[in-house]
Amino acid sequence: MANPSPASSRVATELSHQDLELLKLLAGGLPLDAVARRMGKSERTVRRRVRGICDQLGVGTSIQAVAWAARRGLV
Repeated sequence: MANPSPASSRVATELSHQDLELLKLLAGGLPLDAVARRMGKSERTVRRRVRGICDQLGVGTSIQAVAWAARRGLV
């Protein structure tokens, strides 16, 4: 596997602990409503945060965000 680029390493360090927890829960196959309950947040808040993570990572879907994090060993 190739080393992550400096830009992707920078983005990875900018993901918060909660962002990584959210991605781990999604990677585990939980639907958004279950993720929201586990995190003590509303589903709307979780949806907004997923969109923010996707925008930050430059991907279009939560699946792509989870794959991005998995390739870097974050989830």
